[in-house]
Order: sequence, then structure tokens, then C-alpha cells
Amino acid sequence: MDGIGQGPKVVFSVFGLDITETVVIGWAIIVAVLLVCLFLTRSLKRIPEKKSQVVAEIFVEFVNNTVETTMGKQWKHFAPYIGTLLVYAVIGALVSLLGLRSMTADFNVTLTWALMTFVLITFYKIKTNGVGGYLKSFGQPIPIMLPLNLLSEVATPLSMAFRMFGNVAGGAVITGLLYGGLSFVSQALHISFCVGPFTLDMAQLFTPAVLSVYFDLFSGCIQAYIFSMLTMVYVSSAAETE
Repeated sequence: MDGIGQGPKVVFSVFGLDITETVVIGWAIIVAVLLVCLFLTRSLKRIPEKKSQVVAEIFVEFVNNTVETTMGKQWKHFAPYIGTLLVYAVIGALVSLLGLRSMTADFNVTLTWALMTFVLITFYKIKTNGVGGYLKSFGQPIPIMLPLNLLSEVATPLSMAFRMFGNVAGGAVITGLLYGGLSFVSQALHISFCVGPFTLDMAQLFTPAVLSVYFDLFSGCIQAYIFSMLTMVYVSSAAETE
């Protein structure tokens, strides 16, 4: 939980460009997902014979059904993007269970994902209504609504980014404060023990673990799912004729 308030730590620099732990963890996730995909999809059969293929088909079917239900069958081609976003967001949040800094606790990450969604929204609005129709929509239903419509357009990616970032980072801060408070209690009650370079605070046992499971596991997965759902809803709505 350390470093949440100060942002991600710089791991190393390349040509003056700082590479943070968020970037390194992101690369590690990409490699890990690639290896898992290669394992699950090797020696595929028309009729599954291996549990790995069954697991892969269950996930693919889940993503396809979610996209078709939320966006419609004509959007089935959108499933790979949603599946990638969902997997990356879930794993990016769950890495905190391994003692690493959650990727989604970095606002740069959630903002980047939100801007990707915003680009897709804008693309489909222009594709459906043309450039003229897209620009005209900012003055509807009456021209005086132009400032509010522009503000609403900008608020879409910001609200998506802050929703995920706020939940994950906020949970990490709360859990970190609890760990710090219980450490102080342990020292005050003289139930804190040093074992070599490590310190064991008895008051920290079990209690923070419950919050960690909620904030890291449950909340992280839920926020990743909500982010993916919002992406599907916003993009499919943008393609509707105004």
C-alpha cells in the first residue's frame, strides 16, 4: 500500500524517460496474458478434449454473450476489444494481492482507457451523423445548450477514469491507514515483535485481510466490469442516429 499517495515509483530511466512500476507491471501482465492464451488455445479441437480449451471457450462465450446482450448482435466484432479491456483491468487490479501496486490505482492508466473509449465514441458519432451532424449536436436542442453539451462531452471520459481510479486508490489508502493504525496499537500494547529485518504486529493479523479481499478482489473486479459495460453502452449509443 506504500506509495499510493505519492504515485507509482520510478523503476529505471531510458534516455531520460522515467519508466514507472505501473509500466513495468503492465508489461508483465501483457506477457503473462500472452502465455496463458497460448496455453489455453494450443491444440484446439472442434469438440473440446482438454480442460484448458473448455476454460477458454467459457470465457470467450461469456464475452460474446455480454457484448451481444449489451450492444446487439451487430456489435459482435467488438468482443475482442471488450475482452482485452476486461482481462487487463481485472488483472491490473488484482496484482495488489501479490504485494504489487495496483495498475488501476494509477490515474494515468484509467484515464488512458477512458480516452480510448472517448475516441471510439467520437468516431462512431461522426461515422453515423457525419462531421456536420456531430458538430450540430452540440447545439441541440437549442443553441444555448452548447456550453453544457461541451462540458458533458468532456465529463464522459473523466467520470469513467475517476470512477475506477477512485474506488481502487481509495480502498488502498483506507487499507494502508488501517495497517498503520494497527501497527501503532501493536507497539502501544507491546504485541509487536521483530524477527530479523521483519516486524510482526499482532493487531494487524486477520482484520485488514478482510478489507483487502473486498477492495482488491471484489471491488477491483466489479469496477473493471462496470468500466467495460460503460464502454459498450457509450459506444453503441454513439452509433445511434440522432
